[in-house]
Amino acid sequence: MTRAILIVLDSVGCGGAEDAAAYGDEGADTLGHIAAACAEGRGDRAGLRSGPLSLPNLTRLGLSHACEASTGRPLAGVARPAVPQGQFGYGVEVSQGKDTPSGHWEIAGCPVPFKWGYFTALENSFPAEFVAAIIREGALPGILGNKHASGTAIIDELAEEHIRTGKPICYTSVDSVLQIAAHEEHFGLERLYELCRKVRVLVDPLRIGRVIARPFIGTAETGFTRTGNRKDFSIPPPDETILDRLAQQNRTIVTVGKIGDIFAHRNTGTEIKPYGNDAMFAAALEAFEMLPDGGFCFVNLVDFDTEYGHRRDIPGYAAALEAFDRQLPTLEARLRAGDLAIITADHGNDPSWPGTDHTREHVPILAFEPDVAAGPIGRRESFADIAAKLGTWLGIGAVGPGRSW
Repeated sequence: MTRAILIVLDSVGCGGAEDAAAYGDEGADTLGHIAAACAEGRGDRAGLRSGPLSLPNLTRLGLSHACEASTGRPLAGVARPAVPQGQFGYGVEVSQGKDTPSGHWEIAGCPVPFKWGYFTALENSFPAEFVAAIIREGALPGILGNKHASGTAIIDELAEEHIRTGKPICYTSVDSVLQIAAHEEHFGLERLYELCRKVRVLVDPLRIGRVIARPFIGTAETGFTRTGNRKDFSIPPPDETILDRLAQQNRTIVTVGKIGDIFAHRNTGTEIKPYGNDAMFAAALEAFEMLPDGGFCFVNLVDFDTEYGHRRDIPGYAAALEAFDRQLPTLEARLRAGDLAIITADHGNDPSWPGTDHTREHVPILAFEPDVAAGPIGRRESFADIAAKLGTWLGIGAVGPGRSW
């Protein structure tokens, strides 16, 4: 029997989405623009990194070829082999949106059949009756924020008032999301989670994808810092995913990072949620090492998105990509006969783009295993092709509307 590991590099898009203009993202290209910036010296930061983007292991598996297939351009300044050692291609999202849940659900075989709801007003984003319901259900003295904002900026702006008044900080963005920030000690972590559960019920009729708890710590003197205790409260997928099919057949499932949150903890098996890409990758390696035959490990590495994409930090994003690339051989060394590893992404978040939000892009797909010949898999007309491939590989049948390669 076989095993499989799926790693989602959160937001590492490869440009080229044909409908990007409808999202205000025509021309966005996360990997392409990072590589170009590094080649031009705009990706340098003293003490962090310098020079052209260096991804020898990912390009060996076919990353630059996948990007070139998507956009018509190779990654600037990135050396690429004539013949990649992995299977490589790119995926096109059919779900409407450019958010984390729809990208992951489609990867897992469940494209989103509906339009998400959004809070579109930049100021006073939440309707008055909705704010009143939050205050009532949460037994709150009120809320702060109520606007589109960067999570770190709004905490810096309102943390002191939050501590003084006990009012949580509520904000949103162009994504289908409502985020609630509160101090872990002054407000309480469990109280924040309970508030988010209540708000999750309130936003269900609005089809808001996620309510996100954003705890932080600190003081005005030391500064305020978000912690690793973020928790997402998501709508559950509307149809079967590969996780559901595997659970039906009593297969071992391990999910690492925020996968449990994204899938509303439905058939997400053993959930492991360390903080930071390095810790999550190490946890994934350990879990995969112990995975029995027929098992599946599903991993999200979120730092690319939250720490660098949304903050429009090109050097930081480039350094995170290079750090992952250096770690990749440790995964390859642990693959045994019958194993399958797939690396992909869920959307883009071009750090060179205006604003602070996700970008509508294709995503790279790299697949590698000891026993299957390398080569192009071409353009995949849905992220769901990944679930179809995994289902076929694991012997549970293709899951969802995708087509295996």
